[in-house]
Formats: sequence, C-alpha cells, structure tokens
Amino acid sequence: MARQLILIEGLPGSGKSTIAKMVSEILIEQGKQVQLFQEGNLDHPADYEGVAFYYAGNFEALLSTHEEYRETLESNAIAHDQGFLIPYRKMKEQWGIDLPDHVVQAIVSRDVYEIPFEQNVKLITEKLQDFTQNMLSTNDESITIFECCFIQNPLTMGLVKCNQSKEQNVQYVLELGRIIHALNPLLIYIDQKDISYTFNKAVSERPKEWSEGFINYYTNQGFGQAQGYQGVAGTVQVLQERKKLESEIYGLLQMDKVWLDNSDYDREASRRKLEKILE
Repeated sequence: MARQLILIEGLPGSGKSTIAKMVSEILIEQGKQVQLFQEGNLDHPADYEGVAFYYAGNFEALLSTHEEYRETLESNAIAHDQGFLIPYRKMKEQWGIDLPDHVVQAIVSRDVYEIPFEQNVKLITEKLQDFTQNMLSTNDESITIFECCFIQNPLTMGLVKCNQSKEQNVQYVLELGRIIHALNPLLIYIDQKDISYTFNKAVSERPKEWSEGFINYYTNQGFGQAQGYQGVAGTVQVLQERKKLESEIYGLLQMDKVWLDNSDYDREASRRKLEKILE
C-alpha cells in the first residue's frame, strides 16, 4: 500500500518544523510529490487555524450585537453543519478585512480550539474524515506531511486547556488514527530527553510574547490550573505530563511509527536517520 501521509509530532521546541522540512526535502529528492502543511497554515486541509465556529443561534447573536459589521461577517462566514465557520485570520491576513478589536475578540472566543471539548472533537474528526476520503477518491499520488495536528493539537485541547480524563484524550487521538488508517500513515515522533532544557531553549530563542502566552496558556487553565502550576517550572510540569500521555498513545497507535531522538539538535545525524526511515 502506497504511503500517502506522514505525521510529525513532538513537544514544543523539539524540532518538529525543522524535521518536517527535512522529510519534505528528502522525499522530493527521491522524486516524490510532496505537500507540506506546517503549524499555523491557514489552508490546512485537515485542521483549523484561526477559525471560529458558531451555531446558527450564536451566530445571529453575534451579528445582532455587532450590527454594523453584519454584512461583512455574513459574506465571509462559511455554512457548516448546524452553524457557521468564520476564518477570521484569513479575513485579516489574506483578504485585508480589518475589524475592531472588540469584534475580533468576540469571534476569537469561539475559535475551534476555544470551544467546548466535544465540539472541537466533532469538528476535527469530521474534517480529517473529509481529507481522508478526498485523498482516497482522487487517487492522489503525493505524500502529505502534517506537523503537530495529529497528537499535539488534540492534547493541547483535551489535556492542557480542558483537563479531560486520560481515557478521553487517548480515545480522541486513537480515533484520528483509525480515520487515516487507509492512507498508510507514518508517524515520526521527535523526542527530547530533557524537557526543561528544551522548553527553556525555546523561551530563549523565541519572542517574549510567545513565551508569556505559552506559559499563561499552560498554567492558567485546564490541567495546569487544576494542579496549581505556575511560571516556567509549572509549564515544564504540564509538558512532562503531556509527554507521558503522548508516549502512552504512541505505544497504542496501530500504524508505522518511529521514535526519533533529537536531543542533540544534530541536523546531519537526523537527516541520516530520516533517509534510512524514508527509503
């Protein structure tokens, strides 16, 4: 069975973006057709980035509250199931539509990764089902690479934000695995042995706004808040719990998978390993 999907996963700062690009380069050198979708891609075919979801009644309430922007919101909203999707980041960054901050904040409050857990699961699983069916029905011979949308994003929602039970989080990812089974996926998990070092390295290399937002997200809601964790040390504790859960899920997944140690951030060594994996 031809492989149609490669999944790159790992904790923040583990090197997912670098490895995902490296995998893409190796496959292209092998003569393969490749589609790479990295974290933050606004056109992701199996995930949502900068998109809010409103049920019909909630959408009408939004329009009524911000009547002067009704036409703009209605013309850019996408009907979906019993509600509407609002691609608010595309509206601003690609279509040049500027909305006042108070309107944007109202929309962002219903981001797909801010809504209740059950609604998020439904939207994500349905979108992945659509992607899988499209790949199978079109006989697309390209290999698609996804960075972080298979394990990281579901657990960020289920564990970090909503503090769901281990069973619910495990079931979420295993269901995603069942959906993509027909695409013969390969999971490459990027491991970092020292989580504290990895996170502090990311903090030192990235903008202060990133680290402050990340720490706030990981400690002021969900699992981190329930445990009373604070600051950088608390964030590392949440990441350690996430790593523990991801390791367990990795062992349960029924697909081709590779655990790639990237603790030394040695690009040449990683490339040699990947070339063997992708032969």
